[in-house]
This record gives sequence, C-alpha cells and structure tokens, in this order.
Amino acid sequence: MPQLNPNPWFFIMLLSWLTFSLIIQPKLLALISTNPPSNKASTTTKTTPWSWPWT
Repeated sequence: MPQLNPNPWFFIMLLSWLTFSLIIQPKLLALISTNPPSNKASTTTKTTPWSWPWT
C-alpha cells in the first residue's frame, strides 16, 4: 500500500509545520490587535435563583 509509505508525506508535513512556525506565525503575532482589551474592571451582575415549581 503506497499510502503507508511515510517518506514523501512526512517531509511535506515537516516542511509545512516549519514554514508555519518560522515564517507565518511571527508575522501574525506581530500584528497589532484592532480592538485591544480595556483595563476597565468587570462588573458582576446580581442573579436571582430560579424557583422551580416542582421542588
């Protein structure tokens, strides 16, 4: 079965992961986020428990 031969596919997978890790990923991480998170404190909302009719 030729699909079980890892020779060409392993090299293609390794080459694609190296391309992603060394070239594409640093370029993506260098981009500035268009919507940076704010330093505003999060507010917690008061929730009321649900009264189930069968309990």
